[in-house]
Amino acid sequence: MKAGFIGLGHLGKAIAGRLAEREYPLVVWNRTAGRAAGLQCSEADSPGAVAGQAEIVFLCLFDSQAVRQVLTGGQGLLSGNVAGKIIIDLTTNHFADVVSFHAICKAAGAFYLEAPVLGSVVPAAQGNLTVLVSGDRSACERIRPVLEDIGKNIFFLEKPGLATRMKLINNMVLGSFMAAIAEAVSFAEQVGLDKKEVVEILSVGGGNSLVLNAKKAKLLEEDFSTHFSNALMYKDLHCLMDLAYSEKKPLFTAAVIKEFYAQAVDHGLGQEDFSAIYRIFNKKREE
Repeated sequence: MKAGFIGLGHLGKAIAGRLAEREYPLVVWNRTAGRAAGLQCSEADSPGAVAGQAEIVFLCLFDSQAVRQVLTGGQGLLSGNVAGKIIIDLTTNHFADVVSFHAICKAAGAFYLEAPVLGSVVPAAQGNLTVLVSGDRSACERIRPVLEDIGKNIFFLEKPGLATRMKLINNMVLGSFMAAIAEAVSFAEQVGLDKKEVVEILSVGGGNSLVLNAKKAKLLEEDFSTHFSNALMYKDLHCLMDLAYSEKKPLFTAAVIKEFYAQAVDHGLGQEDFSAIYRIFNKKREE
């Protein structure tokens, strides 16, 4: 099965690499040239050209604005031959926009599956993501073997929009954990504790979590090269607060945590890994 892949950012390239490793013939397109370097793939000159060459097409983009442009812009994906094909959108979208993507793809004769993933670069490269899927059940079953090549856990939430809502809620927890751990480590240093010892104790104590296990080395080495950026976390939490507003429901924790990531972006840390939130608390300590 020939797969198309559009969007070779940090996560997208890791997933595309996993598909190539599993011997799917790949045709790719990325807005910025050169991102396909090192991948076993061919390159198309537009999203529409990807549609003409692939049976299924993955999207992994920054936000819903980018998705809409790729789908409907000049030489967009839907300008190609998409009849009967399956578009698998791994992007974390805005909860309102994603519902419209189901409709416009259906009108073009394609199946659209919203399929945001839990996990970042390392689990993506290992095929250990969690994939949340909403859309046509038969289309999901047709490509389940492909999803199982990139994901350890597959959850089917049929109604359009539910997978995106669940992803936003997951990222509320993810961002909150990371901010709490970062603030705890920074404060512990301030009161005289050694950072390495603090991280080790938290790892078997109250901080024991997938988040700390994944970010332990980044905190200790202060290597905040990007797996999942502060800018993406801020964007997702902003979408979550839009969802809360639409439901007229308060989200106390999420509201506070969103502002920490806003501050990280404001301090020029937007493209660093979201564990770099630690630097915000260190900055406060230094001040």
